[in-house]
Amino acid sequence: MKVNFYEDIADEWLKFAVIISRHNGKWVFCQHKERDTYEVPGGHREDGESILAAARRELYEETGALEFVISPVCVYSVTGKNRVNQTGEETFGMLYFADIKTFDNILHSEMKCIHLLDELPTKWTYPQIQPLLIQEYQSRIKEAKLSH
Repeated sequence: MKVNFYEDIADEWLKFAVIISRHNGKWVFCQHKERDTYEVPGGHREDGESILAAARRELYEETGALEFVISPVCVYSVTGKNRVNQTGEETFGMLYFADIKTFDNILHSEMKCIHLLDELPTKWTYPQIQPLLIQEYQSRIKEAKLSH
C-alpha cells in the first residue's frame, strides 16, 4: 500500500473525499456498524457531484455534522488493493479538514456512532492509509504556523 500527496490534480480524477475533523478540540472519528475500528469520515464521490459537495455530504452522513467550517488540505492517492479498491490501481481523493460546531442527533449512514477523542486511536479501519493522512495534515498545519 502506498500513499502519495499532491497539491492539485484534474478534478475528474478525484473519486473520494476524506475529512479530518475536530469538535471542541477533540478528534472526531466514526465507528461502522459492522466493525470495532475507528475511521476518518469520508467516502465516494457520486456522479455529477463536486468533490466539496461529496465531502460535505459524507461529513453529515457519517458524523451528523450540521454546522462546520471545511477547507481543503491536499490531494492524496492510494495505490494497492484495499476494501474500496479491488484493482489496486492508483486512486485519488481530496483531503479536507473540518471544524465541527454542532451535530444532528441522528446518523444517516452505516455508522454506529461517532467518538470524540483527545488522542488519535490505535485501532484504525484503514491503518495503512488514515494515520498517514492525519500526519500529512498535522505536518502542513505545523509548516503554516512556522511560516507566519
